[in-house]
Amino acid sequence: MANYPSDEELAYRGAGRRPPDPTPSANRYLPPLDSERGRSAGRSTPPPRSRGVGDSAGERITVTRAAAMRSREMGERMYSMVHRAAIADGADESGLTALTWPVVANFAVDSAMAVALANTLFFAAATGESKGKVALYLLITIAPFAIIAPLIGPALDRVQHGRRAALAMSFMLRTALAIVLIMNYDGATGSYPSWVLYPCALGMMVFSKSFSVLRSAVTPRVMPPTIDLVRVNSRLTVFGLIGGTIVGGGIAAGVEYVFTTLFELPGALFVVVFVTLAGASLSMRIPRWVEVTEGEVPTTLTYHGHSGPLGGRPDDAATEPISSPRQPLGRNIITSLWGNCTIKAMVGFLFLYPAFVAKAHQASGWVQLGMLGTIGAAAGIGNFAGNFTAARLRLGRPAVLVVRATIAVTGAALAAAVTGNLIVAAVATLITSGSSAIAKASLDASLQDDLPEESRASAFGRSESVLQLAWVMGGAVGVLVYTELWVGFTAISSLLILGLAQTIVSNRGGSLIPGFGGNRPVLAEQEGASAVTDQ
Repeated sequence: MANYPSDEELAYRGAGRRPPDPTPSANRYLPPLDSERGRSAGRSTPPPRSRGVGDSAGERITVTRAAAMRSREMGERMYSMVHRAAIADGADESGLTALTWPVVANFAVDSAMAVALANTLFFAAATGESKGKVALYLLITIAPFAIIAPLIGPALDRVQHGRRAALAMSFMLRTALAIVLIMNYDGATGSYPSWVLYPCALGMMVFSKSFSVLRSAVTPRVMPPTIDLVRVNSRLTVFGLIGGTIVGGGIAAGVEYVFTTLFELPGALFVVVFVTLAGASLSMRIPRWVEVTEGEVPTTLTYHGHSGPLGGRPDDAATEPISSPRQPLGRNIITSLWGNCTIKAMVGFLFLYPAFVAKAHQASGWVQLGMLGTIGAAAGIGNFAGNFTAARLRLGRPAVLVVRATIAVTGAALAAAVTGNLIVAAVATLITSGSSAIAKASLDASLQDDLPEESRASAFGRSESVLQLAWVMGGAVGVLVYTELWVGFTAISSLLILGLAQTIVSNRGGSLIPGFGGNRPVLAEQEGASAVTDQ
């Protein structure tokens, strides 16, 4: 077929004008496709000339520049995508975006510390060769929760100002502990003195869990008006897992490998120092209104009915000392709290027990790594799936959903106890992680729906403290029980059955433990001074 000029080209030639430049291609690093075709139609192809050194060098520079520009463009797009997700739904105006980055930093610090102390603390205790090491490790895992539960929760009810400073201080104190560990690091052996290692590791966990409790109390005050607390907490968790655990942990592992190999220095601890300093600075950028506590009413787990704060008759209430007002938690919240505590016990068990089982088996390091990797992958997939599902569920009856999630976790634990199989244990981990995320979202929904706004911050702080104590109970079982899968899962199943029974009874309005069950209304009235005044 002949290559005749088009009518448009003839018109331009007749007028003595040059045709317009062709439209550039979609790839801005390549020349327009039509330009070469137009040139070849009007001119003969020049003879090829010999290539010199400068030509090949120029091509290499061009390719390098193009790759650098493409990398920068992809980085800018990734940053823009993350930034848009962080400020979506009015999070920037409400202050949620400002809280998101300290949460990511906290996740990153935990991951970096796990990398830094993996061989010297965690796996040293997991070998089981020294009962003293196991006891010290158990102390480190339990003491933070035992300290936080009775102290942090009530302290939040009394703190009138300084929540941002408390969040920043939890980072700064971890900076100091990381520096102490770095100064006492023995590059030849890759270890730390015991008198430094265990107190610093204990302090790290205490301050990490303190941040979690403080964050729970701050979250309701930065909630955007367009979304609820379930979506807010799911968003914070997803950001923390992706940006902190995955990205931060990966960076810490890479830096640890390079520094240990080349300089005999604990690289992950340098990452901890950098991230904790950044976290402290980011915490102070949270809006000031999170510290306004005027009108807040603390919550209480117990319930005394309508007869006054001390359980007396209404006529005698005036003669009793009038206490400050308290907001009891309703039936749905108590049911959700019991179910979440039961599931958290299983989460704590699965966090510690698989490592002890892996180290107890006389197998190669790759086999042990495969066992831990299987459990870890199941936990990660379940966590992401659970948060993804919880953010899209319509939590109309949250207490019922928590009961079903608790039944699923207990059934999975029983299946693992009967079979004693690693695959079944991995499936139980998957179910537990997903159910934990859904149950926590249901608890958040109950706290938001059944409590007045002035009591939500206190309720989130206290519930987080109780959940962490439940995590400790499961973790203690994982450390102390015999390292056979069926034995360990039998022990934890017995604990889960008791928790499930209390959850079901509480949902039906009863209680196995007086004062801490569901023998209360769904929406409980305030007790204390305000209740007496109303009467």
